[in-house]
Amino acid sequence: MNKYGHFIHGNTVEPSGGEWFDSLDPYSGKAWASIARGNSKDVDAAVRSAHEAYYSLQWRGLTPSKRAAKLRAFADAVAARSEELAQVESRDNGKLLTEIRLQCNLLPEWIHYFAGMCDKIEGRIPPLEKPLQLGLVRYEPYGVCAGITPWNSPLLLLVWKLAPALAAGNTFVAKPSEYTSASSLLLAEIASESGLPPGVFNVVTGFGPDVGEPLVNHPLVRRIAFTGGEPGGLRVALAAAQKLIPCTLELGGKSANIIFADADLDAAVNGIVSGIFAASGQTCMAGSRALVHESVYDEVLVRLVKIANAAKLGDPREPDTNIAPIATEPQFRKIEELIASALSEGAVLIAGGVEPSEPGATGGFFVRPTIFTNVCKDMRIVREEAFGPVLVMMPFKDEGHAIELANETEYGLAAGIWTKDIAKGIRVSESMEAGTVWINTYRSTSYLMPFGGFKRSGIGRENGAEAIKEYLQQKSIHINMSDALIVNPFIRR
Repeated sequence: MNKYGHFIHGNTVEPSGGEWFDSLDPYSGKAWASIARGNSKDVDAAVRSAHEAYYSLQWRGLTPSKRAAKLRAFADAVAARSEELAQVESRDNGKLLTEIRLQCNLLPEWIHYFAGMCDKIEGRIPPLEKPLQLGLVRYEPYGVCAGITPWNSPLLLLVWKLAPALAAGNTFVAKPSEYTSASSLLLAEIASESGLPPGVFNVVTGFGPDVGEPLVNHPLVRRIAFTGGEPGGLRVALAAAQKLIPCTLELGGKSANIIFADADLDAAVNGIVSGIFAASGQTCMAGSRALVHESVYDEVLVRLVKIANAAKLGDPREPDTNIAPIATEPQFRKIEELIASALSEGAVLIAGGVEPSEPGATGGFFVRPTIFTNVCKDMRIVREEAFGPVLVMMPFKDEGHAIELANETEYGLAAGIWTKDIAKGIRVSESMEAGTVWINTYRSTSYLMPFGGFKRSGIGRENGAEAIKEYLQQKSIHINMSDALIVNPFIRR
């Protein structure tokens, strides 16, 4: 059993309450690591460490170029240990090792990108309408930022928050999911060893009521970033509103993949598979609704069913595995219940379904690549996020009908469009109520491009130049350059 304590002020520390909890390998169902179970005392220690680091000369006092150098060293250290990070994360959340390796290999690029922005944070001088008055606008950090991350891509989604926050000059306290804490703790250790000053990046592990709530409610936390489910996001938003501090929320989705009749069907089918069956569907941007023009609907369905039936379930660390286990039993039960509800409401199961397995027997909780037809907009399987490899297929008649179906959801995280007519692709993209729209591709992200949702999929943006602005606040400075006295309102003239 590996043992992971909190990471506070540059050191691994024991939980103040002396309690630990097991982290399970989703494939074997067996405990592989013991994780510190934190409480409000641990949170307070981490936040105060971050607060001290922010106000000391160790971080906020660094010149932007020196802060950038620290982040570049951090990025290089992550690159040197990317395989170790990938192995730990795959063991912890059960995702395919091949996919996590790709994510971990990209982490240094995210950090390098934001390191390069440290000395690009520039103010401005507005041309004031008042004579002999100079106006300066500065962009300054908030202070201690809190980040709460989910279990599906712990490292990637942590770095999406951490890198811009640190580049802007803030310090950071992370609370990873209790299901997947180990890789975040390892990342903090690597950060410290690379030269990040103590307190700049802290990680406290444990459960929502014990750690998450004290963290977002702590009086020294000035900003919050959250990725996860809508119920948790609403609680974070409420806590932020009560403190009158900003927050970024990246929540769920029920994203549509639209396939027009003129699409390259080979590419489109691969895009649908990548969008919903990769990562076992456990991704917020999953293309869980396939909207296919009625003229090619049957052909696309036949191709998808063939691929779904051929997918191999198995050990996520084996290179020929296509579908890894669902990361947690509660999530498996949720998918199981949603599939049952679809059948009871009249949807037709064309492929897949729940695999009757138990951890340690066939290896984890599995859901086969699942396809439903004969669905309508009122069904739960069409309205609710399954967060698993579950696809609903819906035909459409024309462009207007496709747009109507795509936008007929409370969510607005992403959408895909497949067509050889680029003008049509751009035209339809402008009608999509979604924060990210892909044309002839899917699930492609970049540190150069902002990511976030419309409607109930969240607020704020991560990645790109927009992300660093989320971690900066504006200050206006007015300078009087005249020798004339200010008019005294109490003296009558």
